[in-house]
Amino acid sequence: MHESDEHRLSRRDFLGAGATAAAAVHLLPGAIPPLESDSADRMIGVPFTPRTVARVGLIGVGGRGRSLLRDLLAIEGVQVTALCDLVPAHAARGVAMVKEAGQDTAPAVFDGSDSIWEQLVARDDIDIVYIATPWNWHVPMAVGAMRQGKHAAVEVPAATTVDDCWTLVKVSEKTRRHCIMLENCCYGYNELLVLNLVKAGKLGRLTHGECAYIHDLRELLLSDEGEGLWRRYPHLQLDGNLYPTHGLGPVANYLGINRGDRFEFLVSMSSLEAGLTEYRDEHLSAADPKRQERYRTGDMNTSLIKTALGRTVMLQHDVVSPRPYSRINMISGTRGIFADYPARIMIEGQPEGDAWAGLDGYKEAFESPLWKRMGEIARKLGGHGGMDFIMNYRLMQCLREGLVPDMDVYDAATWSAPGPLSVASVKKGSKPVDVPDFTRGEWRTPRAVMS
Repeated sequence: MHESDEHRLSRRDFLGAGATAAAAVHLLPGAIPPLESDSADRMIGVPFTPRTVARVGLIGVGGRGRSLLRDLLAIEGVQVTALCDLVPAHAARGVAMVKEAGQDTAPAVFDGSDSIWEQLVARDDIDIVYIATPWNWHVPMAVGAMRQGKHAAVEVPAATTVDDCWTLVKVSEKTRRHCIMLENCCYGYNELLVLNLVKAGKLGRLTHGECAYIHDLRELLLSDEGEGLWRRYPHLQLDGNLYPTHGLGPVANYLGINRGDRFEFLVSMSSLEAGLTEYRDEHLSAADPKRQERYRTGDMNTSLIKTALGRTVMLQHDVVSPRPYSRINMISGTRGIFADYPARIMIEGQPEGDAWAGLDGYKEAFESPLWKRMGEIARKLGGHGGMDFIMNYRLMQCLREGLVPDMDVYDAATWSAPGPLSVASVKKGSKPVDVPDFTRGEWRTPRAVMS
């Protein structure tokens, strides 16, 4: 729920909202503590109940929410039944989009209050709740949706503390409702093609992966609107990887994390903080209140993760340096290697020898069926090159056809946890910290990755 000029958040407002949101997890009817006794069946391999129409409620109709809404309205068999945003103008724009798309029934609207979302999740005409809000609201809203019998589809990261990761897992298991993190990067064209190469054994036995979120967000972080109203504040409080999942999700899929392997422990270190402070001082007036802020997040955070099978992953985060966008997206095995930005591959025995080659020679055989079938409309709609539409189309397909979702609550927790774990490791002088096994042993059973 990205705020507009008439609804600005101060730092105190943000921190207070975060405290309120965290408390809300325990105030919701029937809510459970994050580490209660293990008494529920797992949600691994649990299919959706099939339905003719997928009925969606959307919380957060700001920039990201409208992008998701645009995709959902382009998918056959989807009805948007309710919209919610703190800012009435945002909700109204969402209603206009629904009408313009030709949906027969206008969605119900909830706006103007930071607790109004509770009315949306309580409705009986919603199957899944999409959550496109600031990070501190992800967990209470997902928990609220599941407690009211809805599946939850939550933007990234799903949670920002380890306890909250456990909360999502426990509530999903207790309610028998899915909590799915909307990790769009898992549905990128290259990511799905390379996943097929991995499944076919073209890279051999996998040994190492590298991934990152390297994205110059200095202007956005210091903005007085949109994400600038909240996304900078973690930089005042934490030193670590604040946004791990975009790079990590695809590499975790390559490695079969939670599907035959798991993250075991993590070591993290950060560079000094310099980029955001220098950019601020160069671009903002001396009278701007932001000039008094002191940022804690190091410009580059590098984490190393060891898996139970002995593989390694390098995970990086830098959003305050003048660098080209990159998720690195590298996976290496005993017979070859792929790396992105730009996309290049080397497989042992290829005509090019020990030199990088392009992906064109592999597209016919290894292109994802999703991209073959829906790529034209995905590229037309845009949304990070089309990956957003592919993600939403696939989730709605699973929901309507009664399939097992590609990603589950254990993935949401496992991919989000390196955020707070990196902070803990940095605080301890880069000592190793254990990664919880959110599956409680079920990772040992191999299963399909994004089947």
